[in-house]
This record gives sequence, C-alpha cells and structure tokens, in this order.
Amino acid sequence: MSTDPAAGDYFGPLRTATYMCLTTFRRSGQPVPTPVHVVTDGAAAYFRTWDVSGKAKRLRHTAAVEVAPSTIRGRPSGPAFQAEARLLTGAESDRAARLIAARHPVLHGRLIPWVHRRRGWVTQQYRLDPPATALS
Repeated sequence: MSTDPAAGDYFGPLRTATYMCLTTFRRSGQPVPTPVHVVTDGAAAYFRTWDVSGKAKRLRHTAAVEVAPSTIRGRPSGPAFQAEARLLTGAESDRAARLIAARHPVLHGRLIPWVHRRRGWVTQQYRLDPPATALS
C-alpha cells in the first residue's frame, strides 16, 4: 500500500488495523513507541489518550510522529511512516470520539470513558495528518 499523499490514501496501511504503533519523540529525540487503537476516516486517522499520559506530554512539544499498523503489544505488522498529530477540540474532538467509539464500541464507547471520568482524567482525541513535507 502506498503512503503517497498524492495517491489520496496516505493512511491506507492503517485502514484495516485495530492497533497502530505510535512513536512519539522525547525532547532528546529518543523515540518512544506505544500501541494505540486507531480509526481512519477519509484522509485522516484518529486516536485517543488521556491528558496526563506520557504520549500526550510528548505531543505537546512535538507533533511529528511515526506510525505503523501493529499488534496489541505494539509489534509493527506493516510499514512505518511519518505523520503529524494534532490535538482536537470542540466539534472535531466529538466527531473523532464518535468514530473511535463506533469502531471499538465496548472499549471506547463505554469502558475507557468511564475509567477516565473515575480517575479525573480528560480524554483527548488526536488527528493524524500526512506531514507537511510530504504534501510539497
């Protein structure tokens, strides 16, 4: 599958994936891979986390990430490619939450929001887009 944005299916390798290995980067540049649920819609992919997680902290200082379809344990099962993560707010965040809940109804429709509320965490949805350099 192509990860060429001109082909219109940059996130094609993630379309059938339940999990993706999301690699964020520390300030030192050291990569930190984490498996997360993923859902794609059109030319974007979405995932969620909570506000105090390590990945959310790393994403606050650098939006550049690397993603690859993976197993539940984060072992890549397909090609890795670059993307940019953007924190969603308002209606965009609500839409992404509905997409994620529709794909994973028990886990993300009920269980994860309940756990986040019980612990006082704020659930955050992120959108993945092709990197700006890939669009040039």
